[in-house]
Amino acid sequence: VQLQASGGGLVQAGGSLRLSCAASWRTSVYVMGWFRQAPGKEREFVTAITWSGDNTYYADFVKGRFTISRDNAKNTVYLQMNSLEPEDTAVYYCAADHRVTDDLNYKYGMHYWGKGTQVTVSS
Repeated sequence: VQLQASGGGLVQAGGSLRLSCAASWRTSVYVMGWFRQAPGKEREFVTAITWSGDNTYYADFVKGRFTISRDNAKNTVYLQMNSLEPEDTAVYYCAADHRVTDDLNYKYGMHYWGKGTQVTVSS
């Protein structure tokens, strides 16, 4: 599985960005998601979506602001980020996994990772 994230950048507080993650694989995965890591902080699990269904998971700190979606035909997952705050500044990583969980809470990580994309929110 290869994952390529893009779409990061610099935005003012209150603004929006959309991240994309293009995936290639021989066998489709069960779930894809996004993590982030701010300087000096531990990695955080942000959101996940199942590849064949409509189940999603959001961390509390992004509920109502971020939306994950997928385009199966393009093997791409998107993260629409609205109402961005300076605290959202981090490197965002796309990830994927074959493992199935009941609640889609992959806080301990996923198996496949892409290179991160920097998101910077200025105040």
